[in-house]
Amino acid sequence: MRKTAAEFFAGIGLVRLAIEEAGFDVVFANDIEPTKYALYAANFDASHFVLGDVRHVKGDEVPSVDLATASFPCTDLSLAGWRKGLNGEHSSMFWEFARVLEEMADRRPQVVMLENVASLASSGGGRDLGCVIEELNRLGYWCDLVQLDARWWVPQSRARLFVVGSMERPATSKEPEPSRIRPPWVRKFVAEHPELRMMSRPIPPPPEGRTTLPSVVESLSPGDPRWWDGLRLDRFLTALSPSQTGRLRDLAEASEVSWRTAYRRTRCGRPMWEIRPDAISGCLRTARGGSSRQALVEAGRGEVRVRWMTPREYARLMGAPNYRLDKVTENQALFGLGDAVCVLAVGWLARNYLAPLSDGVPVASSGGINPEYE
Repeated sequence: MRKTAAEFFAGIGLVRLAIEEAGFDVVFANDIEPTKYALYAANFDASHFVLGDVRHVKGDEVPSVDLATASFPCTDLSLAGWRKGLNGEHSSMFWEFARVLEEMADRRPQVVMLENVASLASSGGGRDLGCVIEELNRLGYWCDLVQLDARWWVPQSRARLFVVGSMERPATSKEPEPSRIRPPWVRKFVAEHPELRMMSRPIPPPPEGRTTLPSVVESLSPGDPRWWDGLRLDRFLTALSPSQTGRLRDLAEASEVSWRTAYRRTRCGRPMWEIRPDAISGCLRTARGGSSRQALVEAGRGEVRVRWMTPREYARLMGAPNYRLDKVTENQALFGLGDAVCVLAVGWLARNYLAPLSDGVPVASSGGINPEYE
């Protein structure tokens, strides 16, 4: 039997795409961005989508569901932002999600999943993550921490932290074992916060991640106007450091064509281009912060070409190769995708954790348990 889900901060619906494949039907979605709604509506039935500020959503407007997801804004938590944390204008929207859950009272979903940047763990010296879990505990949820990197499924470096909460009290007690999905800091965090109600579910290891850029690059002819012209290419070349110039020369002199991504950085007050040393992309971002849009470098057999990455390449890097992008402009598509989740990563978590958890499969508690709940 399929489960139901509510998707907060739904964006363009990539969480929906992931969890529906794991047996959940999304019956409620909310986001404030009209552009993201346009993409959502082009790909899904949007009759349940509430376009508007989450601060105006009331608990009695949300249907009873088995799972609620929240990819709340990372702006104030990200290394690319000002690190204002949960008190920042954007990331403070977590508290609105918590408010809606509280207003749902005895209709709160059995399982919740929060998704955010990995730096949520260090924001405010770890206090912000503690506040998130403390609030979920107050609402009745036991919490687990899982860190996933999109590079295990697609050629993109994109580490994300997932907080999974369950209304079901863990059946046993067990310390979280350090692993790829639970780095050593997770165990340290649990040990340092014995007052929090934490849990730990055994999960099979994620894939090794051997995909590289050729699997997502659109094949464009050398004459395609999207390749930068000579003047723009020269500006790119002169904005490389000596070591970056050497890296590009080695790629260009190779007997086979290869691809790398490049992004702009400010070094000593001067904008510079940097080419990744490996055949994966850096973390895709929106145009509102960080290194924003990435360029694609094609080099080999004595030639070098550079262009911006395309929306279709962004979609492939997000694990959504067939996602419809024709209802918005190119920049709008890049904005929506750069602010989304990796479908394959969330799908893996949904199949291996969220679905069994919503079915009541037992888990173990981890770390200390506040005597209040004994």
